[in-house]
Amino acid sequence: MTELLGGSAVFNPEWTKSSCGSQDGGDCVEWAPSVALATGTVPVRDSKAPARPHLAVSSAAWQVFVNGVGREG
Repeated sequence: MTELLGGSAVFNPEWTKSSCGSQDGGDCVEWAPSVALATGTVPVRDSKAPARPHLAVSSAAWQVFVNGVGREG
């Protein structure tokens, strides 16, 4: 990921696995809260393929997604 604001949290983010995923695999996404906090943009990636490109969505779009998924579960 390209460094946007000069902080290590943006350059080398710590990824957090979604609560929907299990530790032993399964379909899951990870997101980087430190980048979201620093930039307002939420990076999202496939936990099974972390080296592949990731998506970046606005914090507002991420919140809508999380709220929608929460209602389904």
